[in-house]
Order: sequence, then structure tokens, then C-alpha cells
Amino acid sequence: MKLSQVFTQGLWKENPVLRMTLGMCPVLGVSTSGSDAFGMGVATLAVLVSSNVVVSLIKDYIPAQVRIPAYIMVIATLVTAVDMSMAAWFFELHQTLGLFIPLIVVNCIILGRAEGFASKNTVFASVIDGLGMGIGFTLAITTLGCCRELLGNGSIFGHSFVGPDFKPMLLMVLPPGAFLMLGFLAAGMRRVDMALERRARAQEEARRRRALELATGGEPIPAPPGFE
Repeated sequence: MKLSQVFTQGLWKENPVLRMTLGMCPVLGVSTSGSDAFGMGVATLAVLVSSNVVVSLIKDYIPAQVRIPAYIMVIATLVTAVDMSMAAWFFELHQTLGLFIPLIVVNCIILGRAEGFASKNTVFASVIDGLGMGIGFTLAITTLGCCRELLGNGSIFGHSFVGPDFKPMLLMVLPPGAFLMLGFLAAGMRRVDMALERRARAQEEARRRRALELATGGEPIPAPPGFE
């Protein structure tokens, strides 16, 4: 697989949130605002890339029988470093995210990429994979957070975009609202995919018809139902 495909898979085709529905605990718990969601996404991105690098470097030195505990220890060490760094330089955000930062240790995305990709590929490819998955996670959770913040508070990243007559939807800042908005975003992504698939099928059918017309001496070939 090309490195460009490795990177883009995490952004769209295998988006960890909207496709594989992984890491739902922080996604649903932290996405009450765009800023909190973005902070969680960046923290997860940092752990994901660094854990992929470390696992790819040490994969040949870890016995197969203990690889999962070893990967978890690596991830826990990196999460601790990220947690302490956020406490030192982003204290307010660290206080807001609270327990969700240590919970990155048990995020299925991190261990899944370490076991499924980094342990079988080079360091550079593992970095690309971590960036793709991490950015895909960050974009998804930030979009979810911004949508919930806008509908629930009338603001995005703390900046108000509505007038005094705006009536916030309290549901959007509650856990049920997170499920609803996540479903809408996932459905929207699937809707885009379906439109792209229909377009690709129509283009393929048009090419096939042109080829048949050339083969039959230019005689027009009627389009099948659904491709007019």
C-alpha cells in the first residue's frame, strides 16, 4: 500500500470515530465544546504517533507472547508524559479534560494501530499511519464538539455566533445529544460515499457504452435504467 493511501485511510475510509466507532468514551464525554474536543484530539494524536514509532522500533526485540503487555506499557508511559506536559503548559485544559487523559491508555485506537500496523511496518510508515489516524480522530471529535457547542450554547471555540434570541438545545450538551450528533455525522459521511459511488458507476457505465459504440461502428447504445 502506498504511503499516501496509508495516510488518507485514517482521514476518511477508516476514520476511527465515524467509520470504526473506536474511542467512544472520550469522543462522547469530551466533545461538549470544540476547544475541549480539539485538545483531546491533539493529545491522542501525540500518543498515537509516538507509540507507533516506539513499537515499530522495538517490534523485533519483544517476544510474541508478551507483545500486548509490552505495548500497553509503552502507551502508558507516553500517556503519562503527555499528561504531565499538559499539566505543565496547558493547565486549564488539563483540568477540564481530567480523567479522560489517562484513559487514552485504554483507547482501542492506540493499541489497535500498534498491534495491527506499527508492529508489522517500518518506522516511517508507522509515523504516516499514526498521523493519518490521529488527524482523522482529531477532525472527527472536533467537528462533533463544534456542532454540539453551536447548537447547545450558540458558540464555537467559545466565540458566540448567534443573537440574543437564540434558544439553545440543551440536549446537545448532554450525552444523548452526543450520540445523536455522532449518528448524523456518520450518516452524512456515508451519504457522501454513496454519491461518490453512484458517480463512479455512472462514469464507468459511460465508458463502457462509448467502447461498445466504437465496437459497433458508432451505433448508439441505450443507457440502462438508473444511468440516464
